[in-house]
Amino acid sequence: MKWNEKTVLVFGAGKSGIGACTLLNRLGLQNILYDGNEKLSAEDIENRLEEDMRRGISVAERLAGKACAAAEIRTEILLGDFPEERLGELSLVVMSPGVPCDLPLVDDFRNAGIPVWGEVELAYRTGAGKVFAVTGTNGKTTTTALLGEIMKSVCPEVYVVGNIGNPYTEAALSQSDEAVTVAEISSFQLETIEQFHPAVSVITNITEDHMNRHHTMEEYIRVKELITKNQTADDAVVLNYEDPVLREFGEHLDKHVIWFSSARPLKEGLYYADGEIRAAGSICGEKDDILLVRTADMKLLGLHNFENVMCAAAAALYGGVPAEKIREAVCGFAGVPHRIEFVSEKNGVAYYNDSKGTNPDAAIKGIQAMNRPTLLIGGGYDKQSAYDEWIGSFEGRVRYLVLIGQTREKIAETAVRCGFPEEKIIFCGDLKEAVNTCASLAESGDAVLLSPACASWGQFDNYEQRGDLFKEYVRAL
Repeated sequence: MKWNEKTVLVFGAGKSGIGACTLLNRLGLQNILYDGNEKLSAEDIENRLEEDMRRGISVAERLAGKACAAAEIRTEILLGDFPEERLGELSLVVMSPGVPCDLPLVDDFRNAGIPVWGEVELAYRTGAGKVFAVTGTNGKTTTTALLGEIMKSVCPEVYVVGNIGNPYTEAALSQSDEAVTVAEISSFQLETIEQFHPAVSVITNITEDHMNRHHTMEEYIRVKELITKNQTADDAVVLNYEDPVLREFGEHLDKHVIWFSSARPLKEGLYYADGEIRAAGSICGEKDDILLVRTADMKLLGLHNFENVMCAAAAALYGGVPAEKIREAVCGFAGVPHRIEFVSEKNGVAYYNDSKGTNPDAAIKGIQAMNRPTLLIGGGYDKQSAYDEWIGSFEGRVRYLVLIGQTREKIAETAVRCGFPEEKIIFCGDLKEAVNTCASLAESGDAVLLSPACASWGQFDNYEQRGDLFKEYVRAL
């Protein structure tokens, strides 16, 4: 039985689930949008589906003949406990990335012989063109956005999708065979791929994250490395030479590996040294190494961003983009919101929004980029992370540690144990209070940095909402 012969179940009523149902509707397929949370509003979900459908069908789709402009909503909404007797109706289950794959109900689907995909797999199978896929614990959003800008400089049809905030399913039916898709892929999305096959994959780095989902570091690493699962010797994998996990992984791959390093010159890859990002001649078809870009000419700051540039440039070079086009795109790229984003200066105090610092390793990068005494706002949802290395990175940079959210006591205990002065730790009830507290304590020449080292859940819908509110509160000072 083919997956499109019977009803498709989409598991999870978030943005990705809505996008998957919209794609299925535009393909003319019966589908069920299921969520175990019976307190959700079916009417609200219906309104979101209708809004998604009203975006219409692009000219590219109509020319490709893949869908009908008068697509009908064929979605049934099902909330609460899933009726076991309905398993026989299903030909496929599409998982939203926020839904864990080890739930007993998911085991029931598999035991019944029903394929379980993610929305990335669904989009890949219905889309077209070449895919460049980016994953990693940190840096993947900036790398994806920058790679998208580079590819747009040479390709007329580029889609930047995935975990970056644009569901892959929204773009799939618009793609021609000439399309280039640049996709940010999370570990949650990689759990459910089958045939997903990037021409170029990138793993920026791997550090501890999402232990509440993957449970062990070994499983987290395994899932991240799945991005190369279906690649062949003709495809490329961009890996961080300074990451011990990735170095070992790359040395045993049968794919074309392109290394990058922020610590040493490389004979087969890209490297940063003395304010320059250079590419080995072997990568560019040149006899000698070439200068790609001087970091002084870039708008991005910090060693971690130089690594992101090398990731994007390596993928683009393998994709045939000339070095001068890469240089132009890199120098013109101002970064993405919520990643060490300058917000405003008030009374000589600079405010930075690094809400995307959702784990300690990412938040370390935020601290290391600061060139002023800093008042740091941290804390949030507990993903079972350890905060010792984050606290250790303060190195005299942090004047005050202002904490909010579920993890504030845990972080405070760690900070005191690591030698941070207890009298410099302040608890606040919410983000607005934290911003106002920092404003009252900051002196001209200081920086206030929101870089929480924790997820946003609990107090906020997502890190974007957290960052947007921070900017709102800062501008209102």
